[in-house]
Amino acid sequence: MARRRHAEEEPNHEAWAIPYGDLVTLLLAFFVVMYAISSVDDGKYRVLSESLVDAFRSPAQTDLIQVGEPTRALDRPLEDLRALIPIEIQPGIVEEGARPIDMALGGMLEEAVEDDGMGQILDEIAEMAAEIESAMAPLIADGDLRVSREAYWLEIEITSRLLFPSGSATLNPQAVGLLEEVAEVLAPRVSRIHVEGHTDNVPIQTPVYPSNWELSSGRAAAVVSVFEQNGVDPDSLVALGYGEHRPIADNATPEGRAENRRVAIVVLPGARPRAEAAQEPERLRQDLPLPIEGDGDTP
Repeated sequence: MARRRHAEEEPNHEAWAIPYGDLVTLLLAFFVVMYAISSVDDGKYRVLSESLVDAFRSPAQTDLIQVGEPTRALDRPLEDLRALIPIEIQPGIVEEGARPIDMALGGMLEEAVEDDGMGQILDEIAEMAAEIESAMAPLIADGDLRVSREAYWLEIEITSRLLFPSGSATLNPQAVGLLEEVAEVLAPRVSRIHVEGHTDNVPIQTPVYPSNWELSSGRAAAVVSVFEQNGVDPDSLVALGYGEHRPIADNATPEGRAENRRVAIVVLPGARPRAEAAQEPERLRQDLPLPIEGDGDTP
């Protein structure tokens, strides 16, 4: 009896898909495990989430955003612009090639000039610098007195050796005459006058001056007192003591310490700002915005 012949089985050409599928499954499981054990920065995730929500849900920004230093000046009250107007700005003059934001600021400053008489004040500041430089020419030549015009203020710097004995805040007799001449120039003008006392870093400890803080403050107050006695409005005067902490030279040398022992008289244009009879905090020159390049005039 003849045997039946079994049909030959055809080879399976799809067999590779089984191990490939297993490999893909294992890789997927591996990455899922890696993601599960990874740490997420909650802070960055929250910032990203809030940024996306704001971007897709908030209304479009329609107001122009001003950038750069002039923005700080525009945010101030109009009556306070008098403290921000550079000395060299003249009403009605816009430099060729000025940026739009500079032209806008110049327009606001021109309105302030017209409303508050700032043109006259700025002219008086320029005259004040010229008068002091003329009257104090010998002292300026000797380096004992410096007059500098910055963008927003006038500064008169006098070395302490002209004004006070060592370790004292009592004015020398000849110093009183010098300060009276300065007061004669300052008194007729509408301005704020900050008198800053500075010392070197040599410690002092006496019953009257326990530290350089008291010494620098006492020297500033002595100068302010002379100004008041010679017609300067006391409402415009401020006495500041910085001690040894604002040096302009190296305290390691005798020459540097001599430069650091000084009194600076800072004149800011305009009266002290007020708002509805409430007195605002006194602004110092450090509170003013940094000058735009080219605004300063330091002879």
